[in-house]
Amino acid sequence: MTLRLTATAGVVLCWLLLCAWAWRRARRERARETRARQALDQPPPRAAVLVAHASQTGCAETLAGQTADSLRAGGLDVRVAALGQLDLARLRGYERVLFVASTYGEGDPPDAAAAFASLMQPAAAGAAPQLSGLRYAVLALGDSEYAQFCGFGRALDEWLRAQGAQPLFDRVDVDNGDAAALRHWQHHLGLLAGRGDLPDWETPAYEPWRLQGRERLNPDSQGGPCYLLTLAPPPGAAPAWQAGDIAEIGPRRERGGELLPHREYSIASLPVDGALQLLVRQMRGPDGDLGLGSGWLTHVARLGDEIDLRLRSNRNFHAPDDDRPMILIGNGTGLAGLRALLKARLAAGRHRNWLVFGERQAAHDWFCRAEIEGWRDAGQIERLDAVFSRDQEERRYVQHLLREQAHMVRAWTDAGAAVYVCGSLQGMAGGVDEALRDILGDARLQQLLHDGRYRRDVY
Repeated sequence: MTLRLTATAGVVLCWLLLCAWAWRRARRERARETRARQALDQPPPRAAVLVAHASQTGCAETLAGQTADSLRAGGLDVRVAALGQLDLARLRGYERVLFVASTYGEGDPPDAAAAFASLMQPAAAGAAPQLSGLRYAVLALGDSEYAQFCGFGRALDEWLRAQGAQPLFDRVDVDNGDAAALRHWQHHLGLLAGRGDLPDWETPAYEPWRLQGRERLNPDSQGGPCYLLTLAPPPGAAPAWQAGDIAEIGPRRERGGELLPHREYSIASLPVDGALQLLVRQMRGPDGDLGLGSGWLTHVARLGDEIDLRLRSNRNFHAPDDDRPMILIGNGTGLAGLRALLKARLAAGRHRNWLVFGERQAAHDWFCRAEIEGWRDAGQIERLDAVFSRDQEERRYVQHLLREQAHMVRAWTDAGAAVYVCGSLQGMAGGVDEALRDILGDARLQQLLHDGRYRRDVY
């Protein structure tokens, strides 16, 4: 009996100790959350960046911490918070916010973000946007096995746009922790931090492709030289990609030193072409020196040299899987992604395509002109409009042409057209977005975005 009582007392004591430990842990957690909320209530430094995470299992919180560390490595002042700790007032305190958002189940927010999700209601008609001073980006985590892939991240992105916030760059969707998509997010973090040498979160696996051809497309241009590069896959390999996908060029290593940070380029060809093609503009720094990436590819590398490369799926820029019309808008080397999309459309027998392309001078900068005009003459492109900014006294860009053709933009979208934009984020992408909003209205453009009919690959 004494032994039984002693054992019972021991069990009770263990239970009491466990309860005490749990109570103290919960108390510490509440205190930590209180301190975090109090810190968020303090006015942030003007240049501070907020990284907000919506996590169900801890993955988004971990990636938010890595995101913050990458930005701090570039000298930025960064704060991290759970999305559930935020509201409109706190968001308005920051100029830049990066969101790392998981999706739970079929498009639902994580439990900890439910309170914030309740704030994400459609704006009332005529109501002023609440976040017009905010610039943001979204890393959306999901599983493509679910119908609502990255559903909460997509909904968050759409809501932020509807509230007047402007994207720093387009949403990055991650399928089951896809390393290539996460590397694309890191690429943008490097641009924000002004660092091209941020350490990888995960070592990328590159393959040795060979530089097979290099053709300058714009001799005597006022702009930087632009080249069509042709790369052959490793012997025996049969790589597959889709129109809209990305080629990541790996660091060039020499004598153990890393000379070239990785670079990303829209792919301009299809596997059926037998090679991978890129459009690369040669860049130079203020001192006149060649850019590390473009200089290596367009000048230093010799034909036959190995180029480390890996393919990255870019699901958000894949061509529609039906025969709806397409409006393809781009400038400069952004023609690469549009060219691949057109190739895929033509191969599928889908000819309701309208290409709007902009560059400097028609005489020097009309990339792939014979090929594209040949498609038009054969009826494989229904409309082709090219605008060249330096061919008249007043500068004209693709957004000006869209405004001039506003009735056609409305007619094509009324017919179900998808709008794809590829090229420079600064200037072109913003100008096109503003023109489309003026032509179609905010609500209509928002609906196109929601329906997946307005997509961008801008950089």
